[in-house]
Amino acid sequence: MHPSAPHDIKGGVMRKHPISDGLRHLRPHVLVLLWGWLLGPCLIGCSTVADWYFQQRLDPLEGECRIAGLKEAVSIRRDAHGIPYIEARHLHDLAMAIGYVNASDRLTQMTGFRLLSQGRISEMAGPATLNLDIYMRTINLRKTAENLARHTSPANLALLESYAAGVNAYLDSHRGRMPPGLALAGYQPEPWTAIDSLSIFTLVTFALSFNLHEEIAALTVAQKIGPDRLAWLLPIYPDEPIPFAEAAKLKGLDLRGARGALAGYADLQPVLQALGWGGLAASNNWAIGKELTKNKASILANDQHLVLSMPSMYNLMHVRCAPLDVAGVTLAGLPAIVAGYNGHIAWGMTMVMADNQDVFLEKLRLIDGKLHYLYKDRWLPARERKEIFRVKGQAPATVTIYETVHGPLLNDALRQESTHIIRAGQIDLHDGLALAYAASADLDDSVNAFFGLNQARSLAEAHELIKRIRAIPLNMVAVDRENIAWQVTGNFPQRAGGRGLLPSPGWTGAYDWIGLVDPAALPGTKNPTSGFVATANHKTVGRNYPHVLSSSWYWPERAERISHMISATHQHTFQTSMDMQLDIRSFLVPKLQKLLRQEDIARPIEQEIQSWPDARRQAQARLALSMLMDFDGVMKPESAPAALLSAFLHQATRNIFLDELGPPDSETWKAFVVLNSQSYNATCDHLLIRGDESPFWDDIRTPIRETKAMILARSLADAVMMLENAMGPDAKIWKWGTLHTYFWETDSYKMAPNLGLSERVGLDAVAPYFNRGPYPAPGDLFTLNVSMYLMGKDFNTWIIPAMRLIVDFGLIEPMMAVISSGQSDHPSSPHYDDVIALWREGRYISFPFGDEAVKKQYRRLFVIHP
Repeated sequence: MHPSAPHDIKGGVMRKHPISDGLRHLRPHVLVLLWGWLLGPCLIGCSTVADWYFQQRLDPLEGECRIAGLKEAVSIRRDAHGIPYIEARHLHDLAMAIGYVNASDRLTQMTGFRLLSQGRISEMAGPATLNLDIYMRTINLRKTAENLARHTSPANLALLESYAAGVNAYLDSHRGRMPPGLALAGYQPEPWTAIDSLSIFTLVTFALSFNLHEEIAALTVAQKIGPDRLAWLLPIYPDEPIPFAEAAKLKGLDLRGARGALAGYADLQPVLQALGWGGLAASNNWAIGKELTKNKASILANDQHLVLSMPSMYNLMHVRCAPLDVAGVTLAGLPAIVAGYNGHIAWGMTMVMADNQDVFLEKLRLIDGKLHYLYKDRWLPARERKEIFRVKGQAPATVTIYETVHGPLLNDALRQESTHIIRAGQIDLHDGLALAYAASADLDDSVNAFFGLNQARSLAEAHELIKRIRAIPLNMVAVDRENIAWQVTGNFPQRAGGRGLLPSPGWTGAYDWIGLVDPAALPGTKNPTSGFVATANHKTVGRNYPHVLSSSWYWPERAERISHMISATHQHTFQTSMDMQLDIRSFLVPKLQKLLRQEDIARPIEQEIQSWPDARRQAQARLALSMLMDFDGVMKPESAPAALLSAFLHQATRNIFLDELGPPDSETWKAFVVLNSQSYNATCDHLLIRGDESPFWDDIRTPIRETKAMILARSLADAVMMLENAMGPDAKIWKWGTLHTYFWETDSYKMAPNLGLSERVGLDAVAPYFNRGPYPAPGDLFTLNVSMYLMGKDFNTWIIPAMRLIVDFGLIEPMMAVISSGQSDHPSSPHYDDVIALWREGRYISFPFGDEAVKKQYRRLFVIHP
């Protein structure tokens, strides 16, 4: 709480104050906007007023309150950063307290998670987000949540219900004084349920799945350039051939028939990406065996890369209820530690980049007024499901969602304008797009496995639990003091034909799913001879592996850097893993330098430069070449070569592909940017692997046929010109951090382009209250300390390590961690942004387990009584 907060709370009762009580009749968002209008254009003034007003709604971090349903008192201690240490005598009480604390810290965020997962954002945000709701309701994550609930043990369901009771106790005691995000929207959350928590769990599973967005983007591009050229834009990995065979299944199809279904997706995909649920993320993890550590005990490290958001997707927590004693990162809305340490084991995870989503093209027809689809020479009636949408400020809307044998049709969800009220029956009758998604299998034990993992006593026990996780595709790494292991989890489809990289004709049955890969066949290892395991979303299986886990692996450079740094010493410590997590050396740089030194590239580049009549342009190209060849690859914010490298990649992307796929504001180019940012991409593949055989080296706007060397030469000169225009002609003052920054924005601001004028004006008025930054950002998409941007679009950072965690079993207190914002989602809280500085500076927070150390760190005490 701010020291100056003008109120006092004890026992969960707020005392009245004359000023705030006199204004209580005004809705908070009206009040803030009124003050903003009175203060004129001074946005910081409006933000100050908002801060003053909402300070009165902050919860105390010390004191006591009473809630019904507890068996005994529960203590909630907080450290200097507001991180809670919750101790209870009964698991029921612990779950209730976690729910209460989650609601106190992150009620706005967990409400947003719930509404998004259930396709109900429009209840709070109005008609601008209806298209997003239709999309999410079409995916039908609630059905997956209900399936998980059926296979969750009675004991764990009881814990979920106890957690919900804790959330509801908070809601009941805070009616009329919601945190700013909810108050400004005029939204009062309804009671929490166990299904709500499971819905958020399924939202995570959806976000960690691939490659729906890639397939939709590829279909948009194919409509312009055809399947053969499309294949060049979808490289699988440096050691894999171009997927011409996969693209061949689109030959001869009239892809224009899907255009209506795709029309709205260009607007929807950026919203999903901005909110962090667009199928895009990354992560690093590794486990180092005791043979390679200084203290002869295992070390685990995990940094999970998610969308840069305010607050962070994760928060931190330590909970104890004998025999449970576990600390780590968690998601608001879920009463379990997602990655962490429990005194016996530690575990973390990365994305497998699992391709467990396939799009099927469907032939549609109306027969007797009913929608039918063609399947194996028969016209079958589409299944119908009616969904009712409550929309803030408007009457409810009813939408009919259709399903084929392959899954729900996405047409309405992808086609409609986001501001329209959708009516049943508005569907493109040329082609349908159906989604097959391996969300959960029968007898899915994932929830029980995650709960069990929090209490596992050994790696052997943890490894068996991890193998039971089916709903979420992950690279799980786990350790105890003596052992290390890696295991892939998830449901992976087996296909009758094709590999699922591109949409498949659904009417033949030739590409149908014929089952799921046996979990026993998923990759994994325990105590490997190398002495370590590591994953970085890279290709983890050889070409002879019999199943398709993914066609969308991330770039190999992060994994190569991890292997290089681990192999550099046999004396690993917490410090060496911290150095790795903060490392900003790009392994792409030496590969580019090797390319530019090759005689068959270097000589024609120089010949091309010499052929230019413009001496200034020649000098620009040679300056770029010199800076790149001398660059050490360290992507420091103050580095001029780092800025030059990134400008070169940007210009190379545009010089190679924009002539065929542009202009930059076209749907085709926007779709290509999605393809080029989803995984190992066409830019890097063309630069490092492909020669003049690719048709994209030729600039179709010129009468001559360009070569790879000619395009590289142009890109070198264009990169320098770009930096001169942005930062001036003196290369000595160029800085990567001038172009490349961190900016923490709330979800509301990310969705602002889809809101009405009055809503945007209101958001602008209080932007400094909610948002933080910008700050210069180190790294890029190839560095371990990742700060990803959209290559060929801009340099805005949008994916970062949302958390960093290290557990060194050789230390008395093994665990340290940090998240990327603060513990609270309340902008008036001192713990809203206090961890940003730690995160940026590469500092970590200790999580002690010893009783004395716990008392020393967690000094502020709040007690919940029955």
